[in-house]
Amino acid sequence: MSDKVIDDIVALLPPLLQGLEALQFVARNLHPPAFDAVMDAVGQPEQPLQAAQAGLGDWPPEFADMRRQLDAATESVLAGIAGLRTAQQPDGDITTVFRALRHSPRAQEALYATVARLPPVSSFFLPPPSRDDPAFAERLAQPAADNTGVMHDGEPGARGGYSLYVPEYYTPDRAWPLVVALHGGSGNGRAFLWSWLADARARGAILIAPTAIGNTWALMGDDPDTPNLLQIVDRTAQRYAIDPSRRLLTGMSDGGTFCHVSGLRADSPFTHLAPVSATFHPLMAQVADADRLRGLPIHLTHGRLDWMFPVQTAREARDALGLAGAHVTYRELDDLSHCYPREINAVLLDWLDGR
Repeated sequence: MSDKVIDDIVALLPPLLQGLEALQFVARNLHPPAFDAVMDAVGQPEQPLQAAQAGLGDWPPEFADMRRQLDAATESVLAGIAGLRTAQQPDGDITTVFRALRHSPRAQEALYATVARLPPVSSFFLPPPSRDDPAFAERLAQPAADNTGVMHDGEPGARGGYSLYVPEYYTPDRAWPLVVALHGGSGNGRAFLWSWLADARARGAILIAPTAIGNTWALMGDDPDTPNLLQIVDRTAQRYAIDPSRRLLTGMSDGGTFCHVSGLRADSPFTHLAPVSATFHPLMAQVADADRLRGLPIHLTHGRLDWMFPVQTAREARDALGLAGAHVTYRELDDLSHCYPREINAVLLDWLDGR
């Protein structure tokens, strides 16, 4: 690697990763009444990133792929922050914020393509407790096994398709836990994959992020999504060694609600359900298969500040599901609005492992 390429990478990566962390901070702490305060806490991470971008020179052809990936990640981060600034203007609104935050998974997807070549990027795609383990870092630095990493079935993000992550150090000689993570309304699996990838990578879990067949999951009426989910899980289990006792269905918002709708069915293959920021109707517990519910581990996570599905909904779900015989774990986060709390992933994986 030439000195110029090294110098450019050293100059670019810190502000790029800081800018991406800023987008993740907003996504986790977004609460409409406090949006300006959240943006004040972020500061102005776009400024050093723009300066680093302006200082980049030409790279030799053999580094063209990496340069293209870093450029794409940089442009996505800057576009996301610019969108958040627009949302702060008098004519901005919450939909402008949501559109801006869509740039975060795009940046992560582009950046992840460099993990094998850039150790700081590899470290970024781990939860903080795993970043200081030199033995694990060395393990991640080894060549990836075949059919591992980030993969997409069909056109990425297409309706009814799915994105898949298999840890690069996967081996078929042991059974691996499975996490199926469902996006929120109007989302897609390609984007929601990045809410879970770092924890799946650190903990050794196979991760599926499907995309609903319709604009959101089939929460009422005909349900084409459950048969599609079952096919995706079966197809993945045929290719990889999945632990039949550790199959987690989780999801955010509409995806969390669909955990109830689909996961309480008698034919569900999932051993654990973990809705996050979901809505719930007591009839869901009443019409669910009684044998399925009895002793079923269910982990509910909800924010006390949730403005879309008030927290009382989650409390009612806790009570109704517990009364019906499920083993309910309930976690209410004081500072969470209607957002996905990535810190809950490690908690859910511990719970899935029976810790």
